[in-house]
Amino acid sequence: MKKICYLLVFILVSACSNFGDMNTDPNNVVETHPQLLLTNVCWSAFSENSTSPLYAAKYLVQSDGESSEQFYKWTRGSFSYYSSLKNVNKMQEEAESIDEKGYVALAHFFRAWYFYKLTLTFGDIPYSEALKGESEGVYAPAYDAQKDVFNGILAELQTADELLQAEKDALEGDIIFDGNLMSWRKTINAFRLKVLLTLSKRAGDAGTDIKQRFASIATASPLMTSAADNAQLVYIDQEGNRYPQFNSSSFGSGMYMDSTFIALLAEKKDPRLFTFCTQTKNAQDKGLAVDDFTAYDGGDPAAPYATVNLKAVAGKISKPHARFYSSATNEPQILMGYGEQELILAEAMVRGWITGDAATHYNEAIKASFKFYETYVPAYAGYLTEAAALNYIGSEKVALAAAPDAEQKIKRIVEQKYIASFFQGMWTPFFEHLRTGYPAFRRLQGVEVPKRWMYPLAEYNNNATHVQEALQSQFGGQEKITDATWWLK
Repeated sequence: MKKICYLLVFILVSACSNFGDMNTDPNNVVETHPQLLLTNVCWSAFSENSTSPLYAAKYLVQSDGESSEQFYKWTRGSFSYYSSLKNVNKMQEEAESIDEKGYVALAHFFRAWYFYKLTLTFGDIPYSEALKGESEGVYAPAYDAQKDVFNGILAELQTADELLQAEKDALEGDIIFDGNLMSWRKTINAFRLKVLLTLSKRAGDAGTDIKQRFASIATASPLMTSAADNAQLVYIDQEGNRYPQFNSSSFGSGMYMDSTFIALLAEKKDPRLFTFCTQTKNAQDKGLAVDDFTAYDGGDPAAPYATVNLKAVAGKISKPHARFYSSATNEPQILMGYGEQELILAEAMVRGWITGDAATHYNEAIKASFKFYETYVPAYAGYLTEAAALNYIGSEKVALAAAPDAEQKIKRIVEQKYIASFFQGMWTPFFEHLRTGYPAFRRLQGVEVPKRWMYPLAEYNNNATHVQEALQSQFGGQEKITDATWWLK
């Protein structure tokens, strides 16, 4: 009788086990390999492309309505990057569970990337307690001081480089470098230099060691050696893999070029202008040559949009080039590139942080930018050859040696970063202006360029104690978009 009972128990337990297996939802996976998450993380970070920062940084103007970015009338920002960070953290968790340190390294890199953007946007932000709702039940995270966030970012980047240095296996799911670990190390170290240069206003602070840390990376860590090292996403003409602005309706009748941006390129006789925008309608009707810089003009970013519209109707304003919305592949999106790295090194040399010939790095950056557009905008390749780049570099208004002092050299370096960032840099040119003052942003008299965004309303509703503490420690309890945060003081 006992044998029959044991047999029945065994059958019941087995049946329960089988039912459990049968009731597992294959569409609600609780575990996955980090390589699957890496593909999505890369795509999300690299394919970010928006016209909003182009208005704020004086590349574009609007003629059919008032742009809050163009006129610096924005208020609250978004914490949407925390949603992207959830996938990054999940990739790290899955990688740690199977001891895949390469994916852990990239998780640290992408965490640093997103937290860098968040802290520049707001100032103090949730960092050390962020994203711990699921794991530790922290649903109202404390805010970290911006200085501590930057130190955390730099520590995560150092960890990322060290982890990759010890790894040998290529990473699967990598749509940027096809698993090449050295390419990722170069990207991470170039970004470390970018973060440190961002803090140039704090370089004299006791105990920060910004200059020394910069010099250590620049001299002892692997960096990009050519444009072939660019951390960039190449688009393909396939659903879900096309250029983000392809078929975008935002390029409608109201979007035009900013006159201050065109004036900067026309003054320097910069042929990259031809790849960025069209001639004015009047110039086209006259049949002016492509390389006639008088054929290009823009709208005044400080004028009422109705005034800009009148100039547009008169055929006197250029539009962004049609390739941005008509090409499914267009140009790759560069997250961190060789050209930007070289300009960072050039500025550091002018500032005396490291030794070397700043002009050599400056020239390399310009040549890399010309080559990029020669490659990806073939219709204008003849204007962007190496010979054209050398001729441009040697001109009086471009040559670094022609700048009369260190400040003017920095101005030229930042201007070159600005030019190469059209539809590439997102908010980087805007933050570079806040850091250096270059290039000058034309605006209405009495209007101050904002230095941040106000915290999302949801933070006041769901995390009121901590957001109020952050406001008190930074701004005495009040909040304005013109408040300077630690990195700018």
